[in-house]
Amino acid sequence: MNFIKNNLANALTLANLFAGCVGAIHLILGDYQTTAICLILSSIFDFFDGFVSRALKSNSNLGLQLDSLADMVSFGVIPGLTMYKALEPFGTELLGLHLPFEIKYFGLLVTVFSCLRLAIFNLDEEQRYYFKGLNTPTNTVLLFGLYYAFKETNYFSFLFENELLLILLTILTSWLLISPIKMMAMKFKSKKIQDNYAKIVLIVGGIAILAIFQIVGIPMLVIYYILVSLVFQKELS
Repeated sequence: MNFIKNNLANALTLANLFAGCVGAIHLILGDYQTTAICLILSSIFDFFDGFVSRALKSNSNLGLQLDSLADMVSFGVIPGLTMYKALEPFGTELLGLHLPFEIKYFGLLVTVFSCLRLAIFNLDEEQRYYFKGLNTPTNTVLLFGLYYAFKETNYFSFLFENELLLILLTILTSWLLISPIKMMAMKFKSKKIQDNYAKIVLIVGGIAILAIFQIVGIPMLVIYYILVSLVFQKELS
C-alpha cells in the first residue's frame, strides 16, 4: 500500500511523458488531432500528479526531476516541433533570400528555451502565487493551438503564410518563457473578491472568448491571459 502511495504521483508523471511522446510522433506524421488529444491527456496527468503528490504527501526529489523531464517532452519538444512544422514549407527562403540552411530549424529555439525555463523554475522559490515568465504548458497551448486552428479551419493563415512572422513568433515566445514578466497562476491568496480581480477578469473573459470563437478561441485565450497578466502586474506581486 505504501508503494502505491509513494509512486502514484510518479506514475501519473510518466503517463504525461508517454502521452507527450505519442503526441510528438503524430505531430511529425501530420496527425494533429491525435497530437491535440495527447496534449490534453498530458495536461490532465500534469495537473493530477501534483494534486496527488500534495494530497498523499508523497513529494520527493525523484518526483520533482520526473516532472520536469516529462514536461520537457510534452511542453518543450512538442511546441518546438510545432514551429518546425510551421516553418517547413519555406525551405531555405527568408524574405526572398536563399539561406544555406532550412529555416524550419529556427522553430526548435522554443524547445531550447523551454528547457532553460524549466531549469530556472526548479531553482526559483519565488514563484508561488504567480509565474515568472510564460509557463511551458501555456506556451504549448498558444503555439500548437494557433497551428491546429490553421490546419483545421484555415484561421491565422496570415501568420502561417509568412515566414518572417513565424520566426518573430518563435523569438517572442522563446523570450516570454524566460522573461521576468509576472504571469498569473490560478492560486488564491485569499477568498476576498478585491484580491482576485485579475482572476475574475480572466475567467469571465476566457469563457466569453471560448463561447464565441470555440476552437479558434484557444490560442486567443492565451493571448488574453498574457494581456490580463500585464495589466494586473501589481496585483500579482
